[in-house]
Amino acid sequence: MTEPETTYVGKACAYITRGGSQLLVFEGPGHDGLQIPKGTIESGERPRRALFREVREESGLATLASVDKLATDVWNRRDSPPKAYVRHFYHASVHEPRDRWTHVVRDGGDEHGSEFEFSWVDITEARDRQFALALDDYVHRLSEVPSAVEVAEAAD
Repeated sequence: MTEPETTYVGKACAYITRGGSQLLVFEGPGHDGLQIPKGTIESGERPRRALFREVREESGLATLASVDKLATDVWNRRDSPPKAYVRHFYHASVHEPRDRWTHVVRDGGDEHGSEFEFSWVDITEARDRQFALALDDYVHRLSEVPSAVEVAEAAD
């Protein structure tokens, strides 16, 4: 008997920060643990474009102040039948005054009607937490990315 071939699914994942010290997270439906905005890359869509779409759909945030690619990896979602995610992680910053909010997905897709409860956690705290779906794999790299304030101060 031959083993079934692995199905690969592209995912765009967003580490969204504010003030260089806080990370946007939510407790997602159907998964235990913290999550970040992320989603499936549609056929013919580039990962960066998917990132903007997914952030808007899941959080309601329409404007990102900066976007930098952090990593791409392959994460095994399950063994039987074999499925793996080709994950593209980005870091983006925002100027968002809300500390907490609920966003209801209205895109007509699989998550239509889902409610996501967003809040901010300190990046240093996030490094010590385990996220759902191993979405914490690159949180440590956020300390390596200077905040907009640090960049502005360095230019002075």
